[in-house]
Amino acid sequence: MNGELLSILEAIERDKGVDREILIQAIESAVATAAKKSEGVAEELEATAVLDRKTGRIKVLVDGREIDSGHLTRIAAQTAKQVIIQRIREAERDVIFTEYQSRVGDIVTGSVHRFERGDIIVELGRAEAVLPKPERIPHEEYHQGDQIQGYVLEVRKSAKGPSIVLSRTHEGFIRGVFALEVPEINEGIVEIRGIAREAGDRTKIAVVSKDDKVDCVGACVGMRGTRVKNIVRELHGEKIDIIRWHPSIKEFIAASLSPAKIAEIQEDTGTKQALVIVDDDQLSLAIGKKGQNVRLASKLTGWQLEIKNRAQLAPAERSLAGLPGIGPAMEERLREAGITTLPQLVATTLEQLKELKGVGERTAEKLLEAAQQALAAKADAPADAAPAETKAAVEEAETPAAPAEEAPGPVDAAPDGEGSASA
Repeated sequence: MNGELLSILEAIERDKGVDREILIQAIESAVATAAKKSEGVAEELEATAVLDRKTGRIKVLVDGREIDSGHLTRIAAQTAKQVIIQRIREAERDVIFTEYQSRVGDIVTGSVHRFERGDIIVELGRAEAVLPKPERIPHEEYHQGDQIQGYVLEVRKSAKGPSIVLSRTHEGFIRGVFALEVPEINEGIVEIRGIAREAGDRTKIAVVSKDDKVDCVGACVGMRGTRVKNIVRELHGEKIDIIRWHPSIKEFIAASLSPAKIAEIQEDTGTKQALVIVDDDQLSLAIGKKGQNVRLASKLTGWQLEIKNRAQLAPAERSLAGLPGIGPAMEERLREAGITTLPQLVATTLEQLKELKGVGERTAEKLLEAAQQALAAKADAPADAAPAETKAAVEEAETPAAPAEEAPGPVDAAPDGEGSASA
């Protein structure tokens, strides 16, 4: 019987993951308490029990004398059994809590066990986790027995044991599935710099490579798109835009608004706001369906973005770039003098322009003449020209787009009925 007890303890340690020493201490404490009650000794008297780790024999001392643990009364023995079972359960819960507490932020795989008030109970082997309805991707459906992956959001202690909460809408879930699918991310060669997500619909992810020989976007896409297709399949059709991160904010903003092509970006680093100018045929693509593309791009870059086409720009919003005689260097000199728009340039005197470095009288005259002609041309333009162009862009965008394939950079984009958007 003694040898059998040790075998049972080894089996519990192996199956439940509970340290055998914890089990032995629980048995010793329970047997000592039971022996004290069985002998009917006073509460203040000491009772101890020691389990031999080699033979499995239990030595019990009550009030300094050894008694036979096999002679415990039935009630005392039953009490000891209940105490031991309770201690084992508590130890097992502590083991599970410690294990999953260290896995917060990881991706775990389990099977759908049952449904409780809209939540999914997921079986994770020795533990159960809950996937609350708000943490599920909209429109996805599961059945009992289905395999499911989830992001370990938090682990809490409760009266019933560890409460493990999973999520499939958290940005960390995207980070986790990419790390599982793309070895270069898992190995640290490719780094995820940012994620912007509207779960169930679209995600933008910015990546950068630490190795010049490794293309970060190509690594995430995989050969013939196999890697990103696997991720899209796991996300039940959610579109994925994989964007190359760039230290230049202008280039990063332009990339984040893909698949739209950007004509010009006017940024204000102080307020982290940027005006993005696009050609008329790119307006709807840049804004996206119900403003989603610009909204996600703004979240990804951390900048407030406003999208406009050239027809929507008022004369005061026009860049001086493109005017005859104004190149990048001249535009920078004018900007330093506080001249950034056509009306400001027209209002500047010849003498004020001549004070600028590298601007002589002839150059100043040409600049003023070009600005006056450009401003006059804008004033003489038909009043309904811009709205007509904007309306055409909106009508084009509201045309239903063809279903996009599972590939990076979906092109299913349409505006929310406006000619411009900001996020």
